[in-house]
Amino acid sequence: MQFSQRLALLALLLLPLLPFPARADEGMWLPLLLKQLNEADMQKKGLKLTAEDIYSVNKGSLKDAVVQFGGGCTGEIISNQGLLLTNHHCGYGQIQQHSSVEKDYLTNGYWAMNREQELPNPGLTATFIVRMEDVTSQVLTGVPTTGIVEAEREKLVQANIQRVAQAAVQGTHYQGFIRPFFNGNEYYLFITEVFQDIRLVGAPPSAIGKFGGDTDNWMWPRHTGDFSLFRIYAGPDNKPAPYSPANKPFTPRHHLPISLSGIKPGDFTLVFGFPGRTNEYLTSWGVDETYSVSNPAKIKVRDAKLKALDQDMKASDKVRIQYAAKYAGLANYWKKWIGENRGLKKLDAVSRKREQEARFTQWVQGGDEARKAGYGQLLPQLEQNYRAGRDYTLARDYVTEAVLGVELLAYANSLLPLAEMVAQKVPAADLAKAVEKARGGTVNFFKNYNAPTDQKVAAALLPIYAQGTPPALLPDYVKTIARTQPATGNWTAFASQLYGKSQLATQAGAMRVLDEVLKGNTKPLTEDPAAQLINAVITHYRATILPTYTKHADNIALLQRTYVAGLRQMQTDRKFYPDANSTLRVAYGQVAGYEPADGAKYAYYTTLDGIMEKADPTNPDFEVPARLVELYQNKDYGPYAVDGTVPVAFIATNHTTGGNSGSPVINGRGELIGTNFDRNWEGTMSDIMFDPDRVRNITLDVRYMLFVVDKYAGAGHLVKEMTLVGGSQTAPGKEVQKIKVKRKQKA
Repeated sequence: MQFSQRLALLALLLLPLLPFPARADEGMWLPLLLKQLNEADMQKKGLKLTAEDIYSVNKGSLKDAVVQFGGGCTGEIISNQGLLLTNHHCGYGQIQQHSSVEKDYLTNGYWAMNREQELPNPGLTATFIVRMEDVTSQVLTGVPTTGIVEAEREKLVQANIQRVAQAAVQGTHYQGFIRPFFNGNEYYLFITEVFQDIRLVGAPPSAIGKFGGDTDNWMWPRHTGDFSLFRIYAGPDNKPAPYSPANKPFTPRHHLPISLSGIKPGDFTLVFGFPGRTNEYLTSWGVDETYSVSNPAKIKVRDAKLKALDQDMKASDKVRIQYAAKYAGLANYWKKWIGENRGLKKLDAVSRKREQEARFTQWVQGGDEARKAGYGQLLPQLEQNYRAGRDYTLARDYVTEAVLGVELLAYANSLLPLAEMVAQKVPAADLAKAVEKARGGTVNFFKNYNAPTDQKVAAALLPIYAQGTPPALLPDYVKTIARTQPATGNWTAFASQLYGKSQLATQAGAMRVLDEVLKGNTKPLTEDPAAQLINAVITHYRATILPTYTKHADNIALLQRTYVAGLRQMQTDRKFYPDANSTLRVAYGQVAGYEPADGAKYAYYTTLDGIMEKADPTNPDFEVPARLVELYQNKDYGPYAVDGTVPVAFIATNHTTGGNSGSPVINGRGELIGTNFDRNWEGTMSDIMFDPDRVRNITLDVRYMLFVVDKYAGAGHLVKEMTLVGGSQTAPGKEVQKIKVKRKQKA
């Protein structure tokens, strides 16, 4: 052993066994556990409320003003008439569905000036959390701790989950679900109330709601008015009901008062919402797979797809409206993954995870025989499974991102189960029902589909799939196609032939295929070139890729659960928070700027002045509406101005992720000060590793929202619904009211 190797080993052995405490402002905490874990720290940082004021099952609390909006975002209730505030990008799909070339609400915005003008949104829901409960013991009843493969364990767990969740809501109108925490070491039950009648009330034009576009997405400084307004409607008993003109605005248990007092550095901030997914406890091999395998592949695919879509969207208003929501969704995570990789590299995340694993190994080796038996082979087994599954992970990513990223192929894949139903000779009534459902899906699909655009996407993505997939994991069908392409890998001719021959590329052709399926004739479907291609890919995927991928993923899940349990046993002084899993969480921090790079320093807020500085009529990302320019020139700001301008956005140190879009940002008194809409690019790696010096959540200042609604849109009637508190002035026709949430008395 050389001297450098001996020195490295000595350093490893001398690594201290100190706990790895969660750093300042890191964490996505369960509201149920705030009293025991976080209340004292939150109050030390400026919270004037108690944990009971935030989460309570006995009285109205802050949780009763927070909803999961549509399954992927968060929203907050800001009036006693069910008025709901969320992000513009969260409501973007609904705004797009109501838009057409003649009524372009994406470009021009939309404002309901009375209740009759509020637009229904079939399928959109708003979900309240009624209560949550630790049900770990019930879920793990009868589940062996050893000697069982992960798939069998999961079957037992899921059976218990179904039984416990059903029993919890039996005889009520509530719904219930159970989620795993700490990789399945704990389980919590969530009782929910789901409202189905959600109507669009107001949305600014995209030049405000998406100001900065993809250029500024994930960036700071930010000047985006990223908000939209909806209203929850209920039946006559104030309970959830399907859409009906007779429904009434919902009366909430609590709505958030809105502060006009503003913010300053160091002010307490609380983000309450439904963060989607984080992986803070990944091992070094998991981080490396994300950094070196998955993210680069997905970035490459989406980069090609976005370029193809952008070309046609700029050439046609119809295509622009059809693909607006799709493009925004693709671009959002494309840029996020780029920033995440930059952040992981800057933090040297893989090396830091290896250091933690070295500490864990030392702790295991220093323990008793039971500890060694339980954890001794854990890390080598994790490494082995990650390495063995690496190619399968890559192949899976290329199928899901590239092949199924071609809309024609994804649509064809959705129809293939009909052919299986015919082959299995299911009852005619069942087949008819399935075909009718497919007809409805077909109408919806073609509403926002343009075949020539998708053809360009196919020509761009299919060669990436064929060339990027490990050769041993590529279907022979695709290999044969690839051999016929030019050496340059240009698949344009193949795509032209595919779309020219496929009946599924047009709505009329697809309906004819469905007519034949209903008669029992599946040849027009199974022999369609698009169906043949996707069938070859998916059949191969299910037979060759998925079983091995699933085997290693299951092994990793089991080992990761054990690893997290070991970390918690090793670091008894640390307050652990569970990874995000789309359940209600609290993140808290403080208003603060940051230094993104050497010699650069960012302030904690932006203003309307910055919008005008960025204004560029030649760049669609930075167009400014004439009405906004007029208000700026006349300094017509109403009561929403500070120092001669209007605040637009601010940043704080809260730990957020996808799903926190639309989350209320609340001050220490329980008042709404803004709506969370993004993270800074330098901090996007926080899903895997948090850096308190660089991670910032970006928030729309509530005063800019009020200014746009009142002064820009002339929808002051909406402002009058709200409860405004603080500030030297009040909005027109509205007296400042006192907050109704109980506050902690100062000593």
